[in-house]
Amino acid sequence: MAAVANALLPVFLIIAFGAVLRRTLLPADEAWLGLERLTYFVLFPALLTVTTATADLKDVPVGGVAAALFLAVIVLSAALFAARAPLMRALALSGPAYSSMFQGATRWNTYVGLALAGALYGTPGLALVSVAIVAMVPVLNVINVWIIAHHATDERPGLATITGHVLRNPFIWSSLAGIAINLSGLPLPKAIVVFGEILGRASLALGLLLVGAGLVLGDVARPDARIYATAALGLSGMALSVVAIASSVPSAPSSYVLARQLGGDAPLLARILTFETLVALATIPLALAVAALRP
Repeated sequence: MAAVANALLPVFLIIAFGAVLRRTLLPADEAWLGLERLTYFVLFPALLTVTTATADLKDVPVGGVAAALFLAVIVLSAALFAARAPLMRALALSGPAYSSMFQGATRWNTYVGLALAGALYGTPGLALVSVAIVAMVPVLNVINVWIIAHHATDERPGLATITGHVLRNPFIWSSLAGIAINLSGLPLPKAIVVFGEILGRASLALGLLLVGAGLVLGDVARPDARIYATAALGLSGMALSVVAIASSVPSAPSSYVLARQLGGDAPLLARILTFETLVALATIPLALAVAALRP
């Protein structure tokens, strides 16, 4: 429990700090828009590329972990898509709100996953989370970009428009670039790896600050069925424990950036992210306990 709290509490504090900075030191929208573009187009892609390109996958059960998480993504996404109409009616959701709920329920916070797996299992745990990144991030980004493009506006975009959104998404091509480098077996120059790691580390702080900057703190505790439903839908649940971690961590802060860039309901998503981070203090230990029961 201490390791879980040590990984989650700083995340929540940085989100809260972003809200403070938005109302004090950096009140101008222009400042946050610049940070958002930097995070979306440079910092998060650097993190994804370096993490997937340098993961040591020789001694870990790549196939089993990847298959379990890939299938979980497909099943959950299909269920949410099938339930779109009744969800939108029951919760009075707009298209952008549905797309934000979809992101909040399906995406996962790789930072928290890496921190927890490293704290609990060391290097093998980190390697397994890298497998999870390779298995989940590309398909999640394709699915979520399609959902946002298709439902965040009143106009239904054509196939060419949706394909353009997917192909221009930097999270997708950076993930695929990292996979290709890893599979090629070609060593990356140390300076390039360190360069990418530094940029990637910066994405953690800035991504969470951006979530906090878009948050109306007074709304977090206000009852909202959309937030509670999203948190419930996002909770599924050494290799099995990492699968449990990847399935129960809160949604990714990059979801907020993606919603802002493509037209989703970003304020709703900011509230979802904060609520899920708080709930994860209980749900991650529960998921790990359930995983430990399996012989």
